[in-house]
Amino acid sequence: MVAMMVSIVSVVYSQSELLQKEVFLVELIDSISKSKESMSHLKAVYFLRPTSENIQHMRRQLSNPRFGEYHLFFSNMLKDTEIHLLADSDEQEVVQQVQEFYADFIAVDPYHFTLNMPSNHHYMLPAVVDPSSLQHFCDRAVDGIAAVFLALKRRPIIRYSSTSDIAKRIAHETAKLMYQQESGLFDFRRMEMSPLLLIVDRRDDPVTPLLNQWTYQAMVNELIGIQDNKVDLRSIGKFPKDQEEVVLSSEQDAFFKANMYENFGDIGMNIKRMVDDFQQVAKSNQTIQTIEDMAKFVDNYPEYRKMHGNVSKHVTLVTEMSKIVEERKLMLVSETEQELACNGGQVAAFEAVTNLLNNESISDIDRLCLVMLYALRYEKESPVQLMQLFNKLASRSAKYKPGLVQFLLKQAGVDKRTGDLYGNRDFLNIARNMARGLKGVENVYTQHQPLLFQTMESITKGRLRDVDFPYVGNHFQQGRPQEVIIFIIGGTTYEESRSVALQNASNSGIRFILGGSAVLNSKRFLKDLGEAQRISRTSTSVV
Repeated sequence: MVAMMVSIVSVVYSQSELLQKEVFLVELIDSISKSKESMSHLKAVYFLRPTSENIQHMRRQLSNPRFGEYHLFFSNMLKDTEIHLLADSDEQEVVQQVQEFYADFIAVDPYHFTLNMPSNHHYMLPAVVDPSSLQHFCDRAVDGIAAVFLALKRRPIIRYSSTSDIAKRIAHETAKLMYQQESGLFDFRRMEMSPLLLIVDRRDDPVTPLLNQWTYQAMVNELIGIQDNKVDLRSIGKFPKDQEEVVLSSEQDAFFKANMYENFGDIGMNIKRMVDDFQQVAKSNQTIQTIEDMAKFVDNYPEYRKMHGNVSKHVTLVTEMSKIVEERKLMLVSETEQELACNGGQVAAFEAVTNLLNNESISDIDRLCLVMLYALRYEKESPVQLMQLFNKLASRSAKYKPGLVQFLLKQAGVDKRTGDLYGNRDFLNIARNMARGLKGVENVYTQHQPLLFQTMESITKGRLRDVDFPYVGNHFQQGRPQEVIIFIIGGTTYEESRSVALQNASNSGIRFILGGSAVLNSKRFLKDLGEAQRISRTSTSVV
């Protein structure tokens, strides 16, 4: 819980920016509880999630205050009972203000937020398995979505994925909160057109989180991992102290902002240009001959240091990723992945996957993803070949958990999904894929478009079908919304957030925002899948 608040603040403010605002001490609420030292000369600003655990922490601290003044800000709606509890504990009247500051989500990028839910696998479990954990999961999702709309000062029309029980449940609970329980709080000035909240299920598109990525931000997350815009390089090797953890934020890093959605090949060229620019600056700094030159260098030194740090950060990331691409033969793997995701041809696909399973250089995780991608594409067409691949995978990859591919098909197979994942059911999608094939693809490694892209296109053209995405209650939408928040239960990917950013840049007249319960890469998606499989097995054996 405390970690969540650190994440919320850290993606928005750096430590140095906090210092500029005269914030000299940052502590976690549970560590303050353990400290006895009085600091009555300081004003304390608390930023908390309104959980019963935090309210208890706060009550204990107010009964024996360490600070001269307390300013309490909660990231979401407070219950009246909680306000009374805090008031009763404030016997010394040190609390100056209590406010709700709606920020109960992590703003990863301008159009992308996450809730960082640790038990993200719950969305795959039937309600009967663990009803209280599932309720907790749904409550957290509803709280996060509500905070986003309170921050935007909007009340949305709500639609959801028709085949997903959990999407339906969260959609209905969100509507109940916004239109009944807290209708006064959400009663903002009427806009011409209400925004749309579309709640979808990760299982409608299980392909995107299984693919290797070739654009900068998505690739760093897939090969190394990004957590709250920070990359921990210690997981892949030994680095100088100042490079063990680096920040990748489009708000704080101009090079990253300009290149986060670019292809890996272009990144290499752009980094070379950045290194050349830096060398020019470094060279000009070597010609210090007068006092004026020295003064100028000292003035520019912070900028020089920042530039130096930025150059070495991006060079390190690209160098390390190039090594991983080579070691794991990812260009070979990815070509087959993209064919499985985008094009037909079952015989060629079976042969390509078999060859890669036999290749000693291919890692266990890549083998597993390839078989999953094949299974999702051809589950109905080639059951015999599928069994052959299952057996080969089991014999080649010691880490493979038996039944995990079958569990994925049970969770996200063709009968479970809403939408046209492979663009082969709907005539318009078939025509579009043919046109794309004729035009040729600019890059074989980035030809895949997530299902989200189709969904946004359908919304833009007013073609999102009611049968696939029903409305909650009697709040319908006439005409095109100007603002759409798409929330993916089960988590988002950086490929999808790139799709949203590019869609917003196309000036279609609609602003899209993407949110989800977590941010995924293939490792995290498979971990959630494995955890859900383990719990499902345990619960069936108990029954």
